[in-house]
Amino acid sequence: MPSSATVIETQRLILRPPEIGHFEDLYSMWSDPEVVGHVTGHPLTREDTWARLLRSVGHWAALGFGHWVVFEKLNGTFVGEVGFVRHMRGISDDFDRALEIGWMLARRAQRLGYASEAVAAALGWADESWPQTDTVCIISPNNVASLKLASKFAYQAEYEALYKDKPVLVCRRSTNLHL
Repeated sequence: MPSSATVIETQRLILRPPEIGHFEDLYSMWSDPEVVGHVTGHPLTREDTWARLLRSVGHWAALGFGHWVVFEKLNGTFVGEVGFVRHMRGISDDFDRALEIGWMLARRAQRLGYASEAVAAALGWADESWPQTDTVCIISPNNVASLKLASKFAYQAEYEALYKDKPVLVCRRSTNLHL
């Protein structure tokens, strides 16, 4: 199991496991209707964001992986979050057993190449930690930016499913494609 103290540095970013002190940054992002429109469909409340943060901390404590909170290396400005989860969403047994990647960037950090840089770092870490392990993600069919990012990293749509009564594309990055 990977270390819960895993910090990743890229050319411009630092990815850190979440801490309680990250709450206000996360709340600012998750309560922005333009940022969360394709993911939750509505801004999250403080309570919902708090529960997400505790779930992220719990992933690291219980499973040795989770979302990282991402910051600009130069000035420490909050960028967003990226990482791996196992949420038991009930989409399918295969999906629930898989390592699921997700990403979300604050509005001010979008369209700067940060998402690609953070996802590349997270996938590099996963490839070292779990060689030859496929990863999955779910993306709204209307989320063009996330579909483009997923495609850049060899995620391919396998099928459409309903998650919380909304259509999502279930995408997989197969180890056969990126080795």
